[in-house]
Amino acid sequence: MVKQVDFVEFPRLEQVTKPNLTTKEFCFYTNLSQQTAWLWSCKGKGPIRPLHIGRKLNWPTHLVKKLCEVS
Repeated sequence: MVKQVDFVEFPRLEQVTKPNLTTKEFCFYTNLSQQTAWLWSCKGKGPIRPLHIGRKLNWPTHLVKKLCEVS
């Protein structure tokens, strides 16, 4: 039996206009693992510091675009 894989399609980063990205979106655009994003958040040593909204992390879109060198 073949395992079904969930596929989520994200728009191009240039087209994203919302102010913050979820951790899943951040990891997709930066090609990092969620564990790395979590470590950046906990240790505060990554190039971007996320916003903590409740228990969720939100990553500022303009900083992600700058990190990925997207205008």
